[in-house]
Amino acid sequence: MRLCDNQGDDGARRLHAATVAGITRVMKRRGSRHKNGTSDRIVHIGLVQMRCAVDPAVNLAAAVKHVRTAAKRGAEIVCLPELFRSRYFCQAEDHANFALAETIPGPSTQTLGKLARELGIVIVASLFERRAAGVYHNTVVVLDAKGAVNGMYRKMHIPDDPLFYEKFYFTPGDLGFRAFDAGAPARVGTLICWDQWYPEAARLTALAGAEVLFYPTAIGWHPSEKVQHGEAQHGAWETVQRSHAIANGVFVAAPNRVGHESHPGGDGIEFWGQSFVVDPAGQILARASADREEILVVPCDLAAIETARTHWPFLRDRRIDAYGDITRRYAD
Repeated sequence: MRLCDNQGDDGARRLHAATVAGITRVMKRRGSRHKNGTSDRIVHIGLVQMRCAVDPAVNLAAAVKHVRTAAKRGAEIVCLPELFRSRYFCQAEDHANFALAETIPGPSTQTLGKLARELGIVIVASLFERRAAGVYHNTVVVLDAKGAVNGMYRKMHIPDDPLFYEKFYFTPGDLGFRAFDAGAPARVGTLICWDQWYPEAARLTALAGAEVLFYPTAIGWHPSEKVQHGEAQHGAWETVQRSHAIANGVFVAAPNRVGHESHPGGDGIEFWGQSFVVDPAGQILARASADREEILVVPCDLAAIETARTHWPFLRDRRIDAYGDITRRYAD
């Protein structure tokens, strides 16, 4: 099943729809199957969509509660939203906010590691890391089912936009693009929020063997822009991540925070929620609401990765000999 050139728009759309439908049918038929007809490569992914309070202790307690709920519903890997221990402090450049940072290992990894060990699950958590005096990162930790820090990823792409002043706080990551086994039923790739917009990040993480790309996220509207630009902004955010799933033949999971967080002297940010999981054909498997806390637990059949990559062999057909300019800022 291939995408073809030399077709009109209607023909291309019909072909694409037929291709997705064909892959979906094959996904349902193929994979290693038990006698009861279920795949032995199904992993249940849990996403926590939550509101964040001012007090970090309150947020950590809420996260523990939400993770327990996800595990009770069958989640084997649970991912929390970006910087869940606090309000999104990057709305302002304020040196006092550095006090929110913690070491890794530290208090949060101790609490979440104990929880992961108790529940026998993998937890993916985004933390404000104090690495050294004056060196801070936006960091994801992967805690395995024994409670150990199995992997770390430091956010590589750091934004500097109105109300998203992250360059003031975060040093760009230096660990590269990584994937971790963590004793989980799926190889976990971790990226963070602004990384969502970069196909290079998704590609390199997939090439490291990731089967699921997790994007813990804190993204929302400036309330004054919502009416005019809100629908387009959200659509672009979801579309680009669906494209990462298709281009790399992987599952993508993005947990976002939800609710309005005020900012002194401004309108603050209305986080749009709508956390979601997408399959390797780019289809939305589940999407949370836009206005309330919610926990998604989504079964993902990893056999779909092999099917997608053999029917849409994008990795096979890459011309790695021709991509030298990708390491240049601009090919002029």
